[in-house]
Amino acid sequence: MNPNLFAFSVVAILSVLSALGVVFFKNAVRSALSLVATFALLSVLYLTLDAQLLAWTQLVVYAGAIMVLFLFVIMVLNLSKQPALIERRDPKLMLATLLGFGFAGIIGVQVVTPLLPPSEIVKDPVLAPNGFGQPQAIGMALFTDYGYPFEAISVLLLVGIVGSILLAKRRLR
Repeated sequence: MNPNLFAFSVVAILSVLSALGVVFFKNAVRSALSLVATFALLSVLYLTLDAQLLAWTQLVVYAGAIMVLFLFVIMVLNLSKQPALIERRDPKLMLATLLGFGFAGIIGVQVVTPLLPPSEIVKDPVLAPNGFGQPQAIGMALFTDYGYPFEAISVLLLVGIVGSILLAKRRLR
């Protein structure tokens, strides 16, 4: 086995385990810290795929800024008290469980299919172009081909910020 593939597999397994910790921990703080570990491990996965900009963005934006916000909300809401479990069966829970298993099956097929031996139809694998995932390539694509959508998203975020400030100001009155 290739050492790079081995390292990728170990980090991928650890990231899946930490993602499962997000779901199965009953304590909200432990779940949030497991999410931090998942974000950090995903950053390492991006580094193994030669996408340095995505790795550092994942680490700074998600593991840094977003998780600070999540932990702040958890501390403000004081989620240390566990709510009582609902006694009766909710039909939405069964539907959510079925959809969850369905999505897990779809993702499983997407993960297992590339690991199978290549068939006769696919003879040449598609390789990423040179510089894929590098800051220079992403910057060129972002500000040339996707300049207008980038500006539209920035205006949309600005409108959302102004709207939330106006709503919070109205509540205070």
